[in-house]
Amino acid sequence: MSKLLPELIFGWAEGAPDRTALVAGEARLTYGDLAGQVRAFAGAVLELGMGSAERIGVFLEKRFETVVSTFGASAAGGIFVAINPLFRERHVCHILRDCNVSVLVTTAARLHNLGSSLAECPELRAVILVGDSTDGFGDAPERSPASVPLLAWDAALASGAASARVPHRRIDGDMTAIFYTSGSTGMPKGVVQSHRNMVTGACSICSYLANRADDRLLAALPISFDAGFSHLTTAFNVGARVVLLNYLMPRDVINAVVKHRITGLTGVPPLFIQLTLATWPEGAGESLRYIANTGGTVPRATLDKLRALLPRTDIFLMYGMTETVRSTYLPPGELAGRPDSIGKAIPNVEILVVNSQGARCRPGEEGELVHRGPLTTLGYWNDPEATAERFRPAPFAAPELCVPDIAVWSGDVVRMDEEGYLYFVGRRDEIIKTSGNRVSPTEVEEVIYDSGLIAEAVSVGAPHPTLGQGIVVIASAREGQALDVEALLAACRRHLPPYMVPHAVVERPSLPLSANGKIDRGRLRREVEDIFQGEPQP
Repeated sequence: MSKLLPELIFGWAEGAPDRTALVAGEARLTYGDLAGQVRAFAGAVLELGMGSAERIGVFLEKRFETVVSTFGASAAGGIFVAINPLFRERHVCHILRDCNVSVLVTTAARLHNLGSSLAECPELRAVILVGDSTDGFGDAPERSPASVPLLAWDAALASGAASARVPHRRIDGDMTAIFYTSGSTGMPKGVVQSHRNMVTGACSICSYLANRADDRLLAALPISFDAGFSHLTTAFNVGARVVLLNYLMPRDVINAVVKHRITGLTGVPPLFIQLTLATWPEGAGESLRYIANTGGTVPRATLDKLRALLPRTDIFLMYGMTETVRSTYLPPGELAGRPDSIGKAIPNVEILVVNSQGARCRPGEEGELVHRGPLTTLGYWNDPEATAERFRPAPFAAPELCVPDIAVWSGDVVRMDEEGYLYFVGRRDEIIKTSGNRVSPTEVEEVIYDSGLIAEAVSVGAPHPTLGQGIVVIASAREGQALDVEALLAACRRHLPPYMVPHAVVERPSLPLSANGKIDRGRLRREVEDIFQGEPQP
């Protein structure tokens, strides 16, 4: 029988209440205590008048209260909106307005930074303050800068624990979460996930990562990022513990791995690049059973360094989108022979590769990745046009189906080999078209990383008067070294056909990251869009 999201916690609270669920710094929270606080928070928002499927915004860094409020909102029959703690006032207030948040959970300092903008959020009727309620305000106020009533966290949980209100009834197909994208190409867009999406996703991921109760997972990704939130769901699915980490430097991640004897670490490519450039004390990674990648392609040179650093650690390459929770993974045993592959579909998912005529692609033919199955989310909040474009009937559906089978048409270009393994080519809108040729940014970047001359790099297309688009590499040098542009271009000429050799190299001290920790390709593309403006016209 399908579960609702909070039942992942409640089940272990009944069967193993003293087992550690969360660690933050030196503090620990057991499954029993976590379940009690989740129920108390649910009671608190019900006491505040939260209706069925109303939105509860959570604008916090990683801490116990973040977990309690997200699962507590779900337990009350509401929808939690996990807001990236790196977002600024403009993006936060857009989210609050876009999905009509009725209760906001945050700290006093964060609330103070939002200022009078909250006056533009008419549906917001209460703010629950975590931590010292006077922090950032002076004397403790009764109302926020926008005259919204305030309630201290401890007082809210006390009222909720004493509440007799019954949570709103929900089923597993109902909405329970909205995850907003980082907004690198515009204002953030909310992806709606159901209880079924999240619980089924946790079961599927646990099955191939072989998660178990004695696992200790390091939550290095933002919880507002769906892949970051899955640290919680996968751990709670098997009764494991999660170590919450708000890190500043790669060294913080390494120290946490050592201190807590972490067994599982999921990250994005920039984090793994940084970890390979850091110094690991001898034996530092001996507890790591696996590391897993999401959010983009890991350069082959970085994979080689990870394998050398962590010879006993399994490396899982994964692909997914917020719209699909997770789609594919490459088993560690295939990594040596297929380091460029994103693998095959995860359990309980079907992945199709479809060409522009709507037919299945032949092996080796490039086409759009289409994701089908119970991890297909419910669409974009408050955006029917974008939903209709991305969430469409699945191709090749069985004729006996009485209702449409909706799939996610990813917009990502991939190819499949003879054995069914998938290879990421690029975003459909990121493929570089130069001199009549289609160029995958990933293929150019692989050669650049293999050169060993850079710390980080991306390749993008910029308008060119004679080529259509010129290839621009934006790179940062390795620490303590200067970027040797001529040597970098020489490496590209040795390993790439002429039409794929970059036309320009731009050096940057570091590459900007989106709020989810990925390299912000959209920003970099905009920075260089005029780079060929002075080229002679045809």
